[in-house]
Amino acid sequence: MKTSLSKLGEFGLIDFIKKRIDKNASVIEGIGDDTAIVSYPANKKLLLTTDMLIEDVHFTKDIPARVIGHKALACSISDIAAMGGVPRHALVSLGVSGRTKTQYVKEIYSGINRLARKHKVAIVGGDTVKSDKLIINIALTGEAELKHVIKRSGARVGDQIFVTGRLGGSLETGRHLTFQPRLKESKYLVKYFKPTAMIDISDGLAPDLKHILEASDVGAHLIEENIPVHADVSVVNAMYDGEDFELLFTLPKAQAKQLMKRKLTMKFYPIGEIVDKKDKFCVIDREGRKKDLTRKGFQHF
Repeated sequence: MKTSLSKLGEFGLIDFIKKRIDKNASVIEGIGDDTAIVSYPANKKLLLTTDMLIEDVHFTKDIPARVIGHKALACSISDIAAMGGVPRHALVSLGVSGRTKTQYVKEIYSGINRLARKHKVAIVGGDTVKSDKLIINIALTGEAELKHVIKRSGARVGDQIFVTGRLGGSLETGRHLTFQPRLKESKYLVKYFKPTAMIDISDGLAPDLKHILEASDVGAHLIEENIPVHADVSVVNAMYDGEDFELLFTLPKAQAKQLMKRKLTMKFYPIGEIVDKKDKFCVIDREGRKKDLTRKGFQHF
């Protein structure tokens, strides 16, 4: 459709979106009322997250609309995965110029809906506003059994530190737009093991690990040669580039040994160990030298 949004109108846009969004059996009332209504199992814990993506900060306008939609939902699913949960329902809010063609919005929602369908996420509502720059905000619910909820605050001295994939260079290569959230890996870990702490790497390995260390009141030593990096990427890139969206987690030493013995198609890389808080947060190189990790990753302010 070549019709612009200014001609379609706000309510026409809502109806346009409503006709193109899938529902699932848990949705009692989706788009079209004052709120969505969904059923919720009593034996689960509710997880809530939200991510806002803004043109020229998280993506540029020359990126295909379908890819932008994919990233918008993938960021939120990654947060749910980091808590050991399963994503369930999403609210999609869109800020967009009235000059934007309806087909462009259709492509955004196509990218969102394709990933939502893959992970059985129901789009149940949202909001639309006029904006000079493209803004997408997704609020996502998830669910988890209480025993499977993984916080940042559970890491203990002696725990081994893992990541689920190679790091660094995400922005330069475009991987930050097309990544697949590590939901499969999260499900496997909570089913067969018990991570003591977990987070997804959005700001960089060092800054995000520091979140775990501060919440758990511990320190960490990383082994430089064990940190998996993409081709033509340095360990410094792996530490601070961000937007890798791999899972970073800790396991008790005995469970870590069990995990490493299993032959899996999924990747789990051991990269270091949790130490006492008084020990320096550092990376140890091949010669045994300790390099301090005090640099900050990306921050909006």
